[in-house]
Amino acid sequence: MCGIVGLFSKSEAVEQRLGEHLGRMLAQMSDRGPDSAGVAVYRNPAPAGASKVSLFSSDRDEDWHALRDALTAAFGGPEVDPDVRASHAVLVIDADAGTAEAWLREHRPDLRIMSAGERIEIFKEMGIPREFVERFSLEDMSGTHGLGHTRMATESRVTTEHSHPFSTGLDLCLVHNGSLSNHNQLRRELRREGIAFQTDNDTEVAAGYLTWRLREGATLEQALEGCLEDLDGFYTFAVGTADGFAVLRDPIACKPAVMAETDDWVAMASEYRAIATLPGAEEARVWEPAPAKVYSWARERVG
Repeated sequence: MCGIVGLFSKSEAVEQRLGEHLGRMLAQMSDRGPDSAGVAVYRNPAPAGASKVSLFSSDRDEDWHALRDALTAAFGGPEVDPDVRASHAVLVIDADAGTAEAWLREHRPDLRIMSAGERIEIFKEMGIPREFVERFSLEDMSGTHGLGHTRMATESRVTTEHSHPFSTGLDLCLVHNGSLSNHNQLRRELRREGIAFQTDNDTEVAAGYLTWRLREGATLEQALEGCLEDLDGFYTFAVGTADGFAVLRDPIACKPAVMAETDDWVAMASEYRAIATLPGAEEARVWEPAPAKVYSWARERVG
């Protein structure tokens, strides 16, 4: 049992308060997943030619500004202050994401790269979701859309690294409620295709599968439809991309999910009580997503 929330803004008012809304939704899922919590928020696109990375350090005294200075010395560009939130920081690097990741793995292998890309920022940590919301100051984040997850650990250890969301491709993330039964076999197959994994969590395998399918030329909808053929088990997936988000339930659909839409937002959650925190929820169109059907929303990208 875990909790999933997702919010896609359709108005500037919701965009400006996206983190606040997402945090309230996530807090409602605390008793579905008390072991850890995490969010992926899409916002503040990096300048052309640059990228941004979300990093986790187990060292409470990590000097993020010193790391920023080292990256500036390596790649040049403006010295943008890192956005430090608890054990994480988001840094803008004047290089493409692949080059930035390679430098970090060589020079700072002690850091965990949570995400990389143009717009994505991932923060996740052990502990009660309500405390996570306060600790990472979600209320001051704006953004176009975001996903959140609260975890009750059943498939792997309770650590920051094993928490959701998982990102295995640029600006791509996935959160999952359920359990996959063929993830070990699929992990071996995907490794032969060049997909790298950092944990033994089954959800990271699902994210890796989507990364592989997208790399091979599939659309997001096609990649998710492929899950119905290639992933065994039961699941509700919520997937984030630079443009929007998508939802998929397995053909049996035994894990709960609800969706709602107004003129200002689209939302999904494991339980309606999370959606009820949103402005105008009482007037929203509400439905249960059908089994084995992909639901997706995207926005026009500007900048």
